[in-house]
Amino acid sequence: VAVPKADGNTNPIIHKATVSAPTNIACIKYWGKADSHYNTPINDSLSLTLDQSDLRAVTSASASLAFDKDRLWLNGSEEVGAASSRRFRACVDGVRALATEKIDPDTKEVIVSKDDWKKMHVYIASYNTFPTAAGLASSAAGYAALVAALVELFGAKESYPGEFTAIARQGSGSACRSLYGGFVAWRAGGEKSDWSDSIAEQVADEAHWGEVRAVICVVSDAKKETSSTAGMSTSVATSELLAFRAKEVVSKRMKIIEEAIKAKDFEAFGKVTMMDSNQFHATCLDTYPPIFYMNDVSRSIVQLVHRYNDWAGEIRAAYTFDAGPNAVLYTLDKHVIELLALVLKYYPCESEDLMGDYVNNKDMVSKALAFELDSGLLQALEKSCSIRDIGDVKMVYCTKGGPGPQVLDASSEVFEFKVE
Repeated sequence: VAVPKADGNTNPIIHKATVSAPTNIACIKYWGKADSHYNTPINDSLSLTLDQSDLRAVTSASASLAFDKDRLWLNGSEEVGAASSRRFRACVDGVRALATEKIDPDTKEVIVSKDDWKKMHVYIASYNTFPTAAGLASSAAGYAALVAALVELFGAKESYPGEFTAIARQGSGSACRSLYGGFVAWRAGGEKSDWSDSIAEQVADEAHWGEVRAVICVVSDAKKETSSTAGMSTSVATSELLAFRAKEVVSKRMKIIEEAIKAKDFEAFGKVTMMDSNQFHATCLDTYPPIFYMNDVSRSIVQLVHRYNDWAGEIRAAYTFDAGPNAVLYTLDKHVIELLALVLKYYPCESEDLMGDYVNNKDMVSKALAFELDSGLLQALEKSCSIRDIGDVKMVYCTKGGPGPQVLDASSEVFEFKVE
């Protein structure tokens, strides 16, 4: 990016910070806004923050008096006009309002005062390492990375616990949950008129239940037909089931799942996760006109998981689907190879030579290919599950829980500034 010289002669001072942020996959779903201005939900939700090795957003935020306006680049292309969007402004202005003085660590001199930050424009560049807008919570990672990078850039300090999550929530609702690692609840709030109580809280960090694994089946990497924002507003306006869910069902499920996480009870965790996914998609079907996020491949995965659990006599895998056809299958470390072997059998790759592109984890692939599925299991599946066509599942990610945003060093910067 070209930057003019500060006074026509000297190089401008550019303050920079780069951060990576994770995506999260909800177990108790957020669907429906209580207040569209503050971007608050009609019910609590809970998710697992995923490890950033494969799925993350990386954002560089920079500020300088040499910049003549705020600008934003996503995945290498400038988003013209994006810097004036309400969501972007809520994040930039919200974090800048909490900025602190930047102090030279050696001389202890003030390099940038709070007032100086207000005079500077920002350049933001971000990229995702996974399909954007395909139902893999890319906006959650993107806005969490934006807020975390701005916090680092401005040295921002919260005026109350969870304030940064309240800012991220105004960018993308589920982004508030990506600011913490492990299992995270988003409390709906609503007691306070400014919705400052609609914040995320960590239920358990990523080390608490480290045995939990996620196998993600990317059924479609295309942009979905009905965006989450559009779908939600139609559901709130037309689905009586959604209103009943928010009022009567979610609080009970939050209690069950939080207790299950604390007790590391996969049976209870898996059951409530699947039931809540099913109910979320039922509210989409109850919307008028109905919204279809899951497709035939998605439904075949649901069937496979239930038959597998029936054979095992316990819940070994639990599916959840966000606003898209992709399946996230939660399991425990002791069952993940068996589950992956099952996925590879019923959703085959074109050839073993291409397996490295099909599954992100080579070590797990070789173990899964060598794993012999129980003949009784295969017999039980034969009756109701069939091997799908090549390409029905585009890619498989094997991952686990992970930490919140990470500050990266200068070598990870998304920008390269060229002074002209």
